[in-house]
Amino acid sequence: MPVMTGGQALVEQLKREGVDTIFGLPGVQLDWIFDALYDARDQIHVVHTRHEQATAYMADGFARSTGKIGVCLVVPGPGLLNASAALATAYACSSPVLCITGQIDSKLIGLGRGILHEIDDQLGMVAHVTKWQARPTSPAQIAPLVREAFAQLKRGRPRPVEIELPPDVLQATGDVLLDDPAPDIRDEGDPEALEAAARALGRARSPLIYAGGGVLRAGAWDELRELADMLQAPVVSTGNARGALSDRHPLALPDLAAAALTPSTDVILVVGSRFIVGGRASWQPGEKTVIQLDADPTEVGRNYPPDVAIVADAQAGLAALIHRVGRHNVARASRADEVAELKARMAAKSTTVQPEAAELALAIRAELPDDGFLVTESTQVGYWAQAYFPVYTPRTLITSGYQGTLGYGFATALGVQVGNPGRRVVSISGDGGFLFNVQELSTMAQQRLPVVAIVFNDNAYGNVRGTQATRFEGRVIASDLCNPDFGKLADAFGIAGRRATSPDALRRELRAALAAGEPTLIEVPVGPMGPIGGHQRATGI
Repeated sequence: MPVMTGGQALVEQLKREGVDTIFGLPGVQLDWIFDALYDARDQIHVVHTRHEQATAYMADGFARSTGKIGVCLVVPGPGLLNASAALATAYACSSPVLCITGQIDSKLIGLGRGILHEIDDQLGMVAHVTKWQARPTSPAQIAPLVREAFAQLKRGRPRPVEIELPPDVLQATGDVLLDDPAPDIRDEGDPEALEAAARALGRARSPLIYAGGGVLRAGAWDELRELADMLQAPVVSTGNARGALSDRHPLALPDLAAAALTPSTDVILVVGSRFIVGGRASWQPGEKTVIQLDADPTEVGRNYPPDVAIVADAQAGLAALIHRVGRHNVARASRADEVAELKARMAAKSTTVQPEAAELALAIRAELPDDGFLVTESTQVGYWAQAYFPVYTPRTLITSGYQGTLGYGFATALGVQVGNPGRRVVSISGDGGFLFNVQELSTMAQQRLPVVAIVFNDNAYGNVRGTQATRFEGRVIASDLCNPDFGKLADAFGIAGRRATSPDALRRELRAALAAGEPTLIEVPVGPMGPIGGHQRATGI
């Protein structure tokens, strides 16, 4: 067995697990890791940011857009706390992110002596935004724990995991046995449950498929399309699943269409979704057959008791269903005309719900390539996009899910671009959210990441100000903002700055920015927009 420092053992096992990119910030507790990364710089690209929050956001964007595991590296205490908002977002969106964190020296943990970056029960704190956490006590333990971290990320429902490493363990040397990489384990589900589901779907008169983010996490879009075509079942996709079935497909619909479809539906297949029904369940028990397929057993039945429960990976489970459904399937007429009519009604409604946001979002869609990425934000245009933006390619609409994390969009888009260097990435933010991570303009410039960052500037936390103006009779407080000159800001960071004052102008400026393929900031001055906040739109059947 070779003798290595703990830092070297970590880096060598990461290489075995296929890691080629790490988003991180150095610090004294991480010195031995970064020294080992220096030796591996031809194999692992280290993208250093200006804030720990951005390291985890970028790892999340990298993971969700590529299907690979995103890795971030931060100092303990304040570094991890800074990254925790991004980890919470990744947790909400079931994103496979490994957060590697420093610690204080092993012998001082838990003593409360005020050591630099000390935090009480750091593992317990991060447990609330991760699915698994560990701390090695010797170099020999590092490789097995890294392998287990990757096994956790590849098994069942993907969510962030964390490993924290004390500096004395990173500096120590010892015999290290590196492990084979963790296998990718995909469970197809219980055969009896699959057979019951296949029988119900095959005999259904009017089946419906409700697709959630688990379909994209598992890369199950081909299986989803094949099963939908086989059943002639419309597919409604949650915000986290948009693009799993191209919006050009004759059976594809956003989840807002579910309410119109469920009255005539007799069997509903829910795949990779929490299936939030709330007060919208309009049927009596036994009236419809609900089948729920999910990688996380704790989500099955959480929001609605299914008639058939299948704990399975979305890709493996759907493939198993396809194999079985054929034995039971009955002939059905095409539902393309029915879905097309519903799409037309929704498209007409979409431009009246929030016309200003609709025009701006559709201007972006007109210029963004089919395989280009849109990373949304907590902004009116973002809310509209999550519900109505046409999506043609899997994993190309990135949202913050139920976490609704203000400020996540721009930094996440940088991680998307790192993971997809040959494709176009557009980030949309309000002025309020954009300034949460404005310092990452430096990262964009230094790494030459050709993201186009669009900022809709109304000089306010617009959602809050709109609520104060209407619901609270104009009692506006703490929602007006003082912003920089965005053109000068872009120039100060050495990136291209543009300005568009209308949807048509946005199309022109975006077209030019995408053609130039350079880091770009586009300011779009806007006025107050009507309410279409994330909390005001339906999120499930």
